[in-house]
Amino acid sequence: MESRPRTLWLRTEPLHAVIYFDEECRGLGRSVGLKGFWMGYFATRTAPMGPVRPEAATAVLAVFAPGMVARALPAAWRIVAPETLIELRARLAARALRRLVPGIDTLAGQLAPPLAAMVEDASALARPLFAANRPLCDRADPVERLWQLTTALREFRGDAHAAALVDHGLDAPEALVLAAATGRVPREGIQLDRGVSDTQWLDAEERLRSRGMIDAESAATARGREERDLVEDTTDRLAARLLRPLADSTADALLAALEVPARQVLAAKLLPFPNPIGLPRSG
Repeated sequence: MESRPRTLWLRTEPLHAVIYFDEECRGLGRSVGLKGFWMGYFATRTAPMGPVRPEAATAVLAVFAPGMVARALPAAWRIVAPETLIELRARLAARALRRLVPGIDTLAGQLAPPLAAMVEDASALARPLFAANRPLCDRADPVERLWQLTTALREFRGDAHAAALVDHGLDAPEALVLAAATGRVPREGIQLDRGVSDTQWLDAEERLRSRGMIDAESAATARGREERDLVEDTTDRLAARLLRPLADSTADALLAALEVPARQVLAAKLLPFPNPIGLPRSG
């Protein structure tokens, strides 16, 4: 049985993820003059932080190659203001959720109070993406608010995951190699999507091999699989902080209410499986 923190991720991540996989959402950047999906991705995801420099964006996003980020930022800010992207992403994500989840407006009103309680209670200390997203949750449109609340929660977990990787001594290429070696994500897609060169990938493999985490064929060893599980356990432990303001019964009711909309998004087959965010087929 999944823990509550992991179930919270499994049932909120699909709602947030429409911003990456819905066709209209994927065209957001191009609609305002940005060049290609990735320029739009980096600008849209970091927009809550303001016109952030590539060095800071690389640090908070944790698993992208610096050169990939630098090709998008700060050039994007000369084309579009962060505030424009913040408004547009919420509007398009809400439009996608309304297409995918019948009755989402009513459901959003039911889900908002416990989600908001978690967002408001959580500490923003050392959680930069969460801290930047939290003030954006007070939106008038109920579905936009739902999407923004789930986004704040997933960025809290994302900040926690970045801390877990550092705590376990993994840099960005090593984290990606280990994730691929344990079957969490496909190498071909994740290497390309995170901007890691073949040389960087092979160097990371050699470092992991020297630490006994992958074997000569680049498959995860028992030690490597254990280390990857420990990273997830650390992430879950840090993300459990979100549930503190909810009674167990309230948390369980929230997770139950999130199950249907999460499954409806997954059933629409927007997300590929496997996918670069590591989301499993069911949750």
